[in-house]
Amino acid sequence: MELLDKTINSYLDVWLGPRDPRVKGWLLLENYTPTFIFSALYLLIVWLGPKYMQNKQPFSCRGILVVYNLGLTLLSLYMFYELVTGVWEGGYNFFCQDTHSGGEADMKIIRVLWWYYFSKLIEFMDTFFFILRKNNHQITVLHVYHHATMLNIWWFVMNWVPCGHSYFGATLNSFIHVLMYSYYGLSAVPAMRPYLWWKKYITQGQLTQFVLTIFQTSCGVVWPCAFPQGWLYFQISYMISLIILFTNFYIQTYNKKASSRRKEYQNGSTATVNGYTNSFSSLENNVKQRKQRKD
Repeated sequence: MELLDKTINSYLDVWLGPRDPRVKGWLLLENYTPTFIFSALYLLIVWLGPKYMQNKQPFSCRGILVVYNLGLTLLSLYMFYELVTGVWEGGYNFFCQDTHSGGEADMKIIRVLWWYYFSKLIEFMDTFFFILRKNNHQITVLHVYHHATMLNIWWFVMNWVPCGHSYFGATLNSFIHVLMYSYYGLSAVPAMRPYLWWKKYITQGQLTQFVLTIFQTSCGVVWPCAFPQGWLYFQISYMISLIILFTNFYIQTYNKKASSRRKEYQNGSTATVNGYTNSFSSLENNVKQRKQRKD
């Protein structure tokens, strides 16, 4: 394993240049192999998990889901606060910020972004809970692509550009995750579900986050500083891929469902809105059934 790590590290150093020495020896950052193994195991579980659960009863996981989502909500809130205050203390430039001019604030950003990287490993549990609860329809291409890539991308970010212009996307994403994981935590409590109306707006917020990140990243291309340009182009490309996938998800989830409900209403069929069946349609069906019994 040590020989493999040295070989991979030598290739990466030749390809991407020298690493940032400020993260040398940090947990999981020294070698790429652990991050790759975690990602491979994740994909293996995504493939085999539903097969294993196929003939088994789904697990409730209600209690642990509340704790898990509450924990990620608090972690996301912590990261958002620390990133905002670190950027303020370092006097970061919105248009382009290099990785060595923020002083002690740079180290604050690096420490928080390590937690951001590590949180992507924790978030693999999102998928595992779907598998245990047999919610396989939620394990989409978008879901797996996003989870599997983020841990790997942020391993590279933490080793080569762990502060500076890298802060923006993580800051926005941490804020969105405060809203998202608080929603998931509350939705695990059945009594709260009728009051949760903002799921649609979380997806809109994610799309807005990607657009804003592209804009801010593009500023570093138009008004360059010492931040490596290759990372900026990669960030823009990755954000575009997420916009395409999230837009497709939004259309499939919300626009088509809304269109389907309108058609059902127009056709006079039994419509279900917010879990309640149209009473007039139900009454009509009951009358028809009584007439059939009389005949």
